[in-house]
Amino acid sequence: MFKGILIEKDEAGYRAGLRDISEEHLPPGDVTVRVLYSTLNYKDGLAITGAGPVVRKFPMIPGVDLTGIVEESTDADFKVGDQVLLNGWGVGEGHWGGLAEMARLEGKWLIPLPKGFTAAQAMAIGTAGYTAMLAVIALEEHGLTPEKGDVLVTGANGGVGSFAVAILAKLGYRVIASTGRVAESAYLNQLGAAEIVDRATLSEPGRPLAKERWAAAVDSVGSHTLANVCAGIKYRGTVAACGLAQGMDFPATVMPFILRGVTLAGIDSVTRPRADRVQAWDRLATDFDVALLPLISREIGLSEVVEVSAQLIAGQVRGRVVVDVNR
Repeated sequence: MFKGILIEKDEAGYRAGLRDISEEHLPPGDVTVRVLYSTLNYKDGLAITGAGPVVRKFPMIPGVDLTGIVEESTDADFKVGDQVLLNGWGVGEGHWGGLAEMARLEGKWLIPLPKGFTAAQAMAIGTAGYTAMLAVIALEEHGLTPEKGDVLVTGANGGVGSFAVAILAKLGYRVIASTGRVAESAYLNQLGAAEIVDRATLSEPGRPLAKERWAAAVDSVGSHTLANVCAGIKYRGTVAACGLAQGMDFPATVMPFILRGVTLAGIDSVTRPRADRVQAWDRLATDFDVALLPLISREIGLSEVVEVSAQLIAGQVRGRVVVDVNR
C-alpha cells in the first residue's frame, strides 16, 4: 500500500482526497519509481478542484511532475537506484502521476535527475521553470538579445512567470513584469524585474495594433492579455505563449504579424523530445540562480494538497509549491 491523492468521479460526484492505494492498482509501465517530491502546477489545481476538464479517465492520481528513485525497471536506460525526473507526457491527466508515494511510468518519459540539482530543487523548478526555460530558448532562437530592448513577462507572480523573470534578468535583459498583485512588487524586484505593471493595463480588449513597447514577451495568461502583448511587440519581435490563466481564446487580429513581422511561438512542454528536455535543464543549471528557490517556492505535505489546490486556482498562491509526498 502507498498514499496518494486520488481523484474520483462517479454517481456520488467529483472528489479528490488523500487515500491508501494498493500497488496492484498502479497502471502499466516499464519503470516503477519511489517518488520523493512532486509539485502543484496550475494544471494539477484544475484537476484536483475539478475547475477544468484536465482528467481524461478516472480514478486518477494527479501530478505532472515528479522526482524519485527507480525501484524496478525493464527499460535499458534506467536501473534500480537511479534518480529520475519527469515533466509532462500526460501524466496526471491520462496516466497516474506524481502526487503519491509510488508511480509506474514509461521509461521514455524520464530523464536522469539533472546534475547540480537535488530532488527537492528539481521539483521547486519543475514544469514551471522548465517551461520558462523553453520559452527563453525560443526567444533566443528567434534572434532576441539584450540589446534589442525590454522583455515583458505576464503572469509574473505565477510559477512560469517567476522563473521567466529570474532567468531573463540573469541573462542581462531588462524585464518588465505584469501582475495582478502589484502589492508584491518587492518579490518581483528581488527576482530581477526592472519595472512592474498592473495586469489590468493588458487584460481588457485593446487596439489591434498598439505602440511598440517590448522586444519580446513570455506570456502565461492568454486571451485579451496575449492579444494586447502581440499588439505592443516591436518590429520582428517574438512572443512565447505558454499558458492560458485568463482564457484559451485569442481575440486578436493578424495586424501585428503581417505589419510588424511579429512571431507567436507556441511553447509545448508536455511532449517535448528528450533532447529538448535535457537542453532546457542544462541551461537551467547555468542560467538560473538556485539561491532564489527559497523565495520562489515553499514545501507542503500530501495532506495539504487539496486545500492548497483551491488556493492556487483562486490566485492566492505565489510562485511554486513543492510537495514532499512522504509527509
